Amino acid sequence: MADARNPDIQRVVNQAVKFRENFRPFAPAVLQEDASAYFELDAASPYMLLVAPVQQERRAVLPNDYADLSLWDRLGMVKSDIPAVTHADGSARIQTVERHTQPRFHALLEAFKRRTGCSLLLNTSFNVRGEPIVCTPDDAYRCFMETGIDCLVMENFVYDKTEQPDRDNRERWKRTFKSD
Repeated sequence: MADARNPDIQRVVNQAVKFRENFRPFAPAVLQEDASAYFELDAASPYMLLVAPVQQERRAVLPNDYADLSLWDRLGMVKSDIPAVTHADGSARIQTVERHTQPRFHALLEAFKRRTGCSLLLNTSFNVRGEPIVCTPDDAYRCFMETGIDCLVMENFVYDKTEQPDRDNRERWKRTFKSD
């Protein structure tokens, strides 16, 4: 999870957590009741199966020659006020979160909204490029310690990287992950 409004967060998560190319997109997790404020979407998408355009009023004004720019130049441009989850074509692969099916996740998004006015966060699978998705608490802790993840939450436990007893033991925790 990360703040999708931060224009640098896509690069940060791709480099420090996923160890993959900077341009790779992420999905927004958004409160179901607020989804239409961000996206041209009129259906639930709890499993990130739907792609929809970002609402026009949230999109950035792009240069007239945008379509003629190289793909690399287009990928690097801020395309909306939620740039970390907006694809080059102005769309996003959306996860809607409903109170009755995911009450804790819904409460997290509500708390973020109360604090920031924004009811969505960047969401991605919990794994490093080329590695399987974490399946156990041990997998989660190891991935947390081996990457640039700042904080790990498992059920009612919160782990801050700066408070971990072995955080400075680079030999034990730091592996080298090569980007594609």
